[in-house]
Amino acid sequence: MIIPASNRLKEVKEYYFATKLREIRHRNAQGENIINLGIGNPDLPPPDSAIKALLQAAVEPGNHGYQAYKGIPQLRKAFSSWYFSSYGVGLDADNEILPLMGSKEGIMHISMAFLNPGDQVLIPNPGYPTYSSVSDLMGAESIPYELSAENDWQPDFDKLERMDLSGVKIMWVSYPHMPTGAPAKKETFEKLVAFGRKHKILICHDNPYSFILNPYPMSILSVAGAKEVVLELNSLSKSHHMAGWRLGVLSGAEDYINTVLRVKSNMDSGMFLPVQLAAANALENGYQWHKEQNEIYAKRRETVYQILDLLGCEYSREHVGMFVWARVPQAVSGGEEFSEWLLNGARVFAAPGFIFGSQGSHYIRFSLCASIKLLEEALMRIKRLSVPQI
Repeated sequence: MIIPASNRLKEVKEYYFATKLREIRHRNAQGENIINLGIGNPDLPPPDSAIKALLQAAVEPGNHGYQAYKGIPQLRKAFSSWYFSSYGVGLDADNEILPLMGSKEGIMHISMAFLNPGDQVLIPNPGYPTYSSVSDLMGAESIPYELSAENDWQPDFDKLERMDLSGVKIMWVSYPHMPTGAPAKKETFEKLVAFGRKHKILICHDNPYSFILNPYPMSILSVAGAKEVVLELNSLSKSHHMAGWRLGVLSGAEDYINTVLRVKSNMDSGMFLPVQLAAANALENGYQWHKEQNEIYAKRRETVYQILDLLGCEYSREHVGMFVWARVPQAVSGGEEFSEWLLNGARVFAAPGFIFGSQGSHYIRFSLCASIKLLEEALMRIKRLSVPQI
């Protein structure tokens, strides 16, 4: 390069999965046939009606121009109806909903809209790595707060209250929790809203997993007074198998939405109209469609349970979402070594928990985004391995 990278990149490394997927692609090109169970990349298709809506809209000559930064009214109204029917949350389609090109975009936009260099951000440990990497890009200080299996991966509010919170502006949370799958709890949501109000902290709730193997979908916006202190991200990537379509939404009070819109309107030129129309169609699919998808995921999860039992890992059958989070055997030094042992011995990749924070160092995570055939093949390969002594 003829010029150096910016200073903000000094603290930001390439995303772990980008590096690991590159390694797996290279090894597969060499004929290793690795089964990738580390990524939450849905392999099932979106609703048929959404695909048809996309195709129909894409052939219309007038549908290929720039679109409004706030998304088309049909999509905002569809998100509003979806939130009401799914979570019992009323949202003003004109002022409290901002469609996004995926919720990952929203993490960046929220951070750009509200953080100044030196501000502090509460980051869950373990948690989605993008929360801390985006905070670092903003020049903010990431402050981890530890979650533990003993507390079912819920925030310890007594510990949080003992922290110096004077410099904290944003707190990231995600329930159902990523990566552990710990379900949302009304009590936790109520405490988060009260915590945010007390300390003047914006609670940013990332909610992409609430429809996967979860009998009780919840939104933190269902708590009374939540809109005063909460922004919620949601996504069709997991709930409707539309990860590559880049479809998300930000919900909250009008002032917060308009502040984020000031960033977004300078970052893109609106979403492709046929994609928005297809998303509105997908949101109209009711409980029966999700029930059918979850029946598939449930069968896959049972096979993953068999794999974990064979490996001597500990896990919870009460957790939800499209992953299974498991503690590796005591004899093993950690999840990273265990993951590499599986990869090299059985040619099966499971995500090591350390990438989500130090509290995940003795865990691995299996994805349910693989067919029963592939999962059974993984099981057979692992059966041929001896008991791990690494």
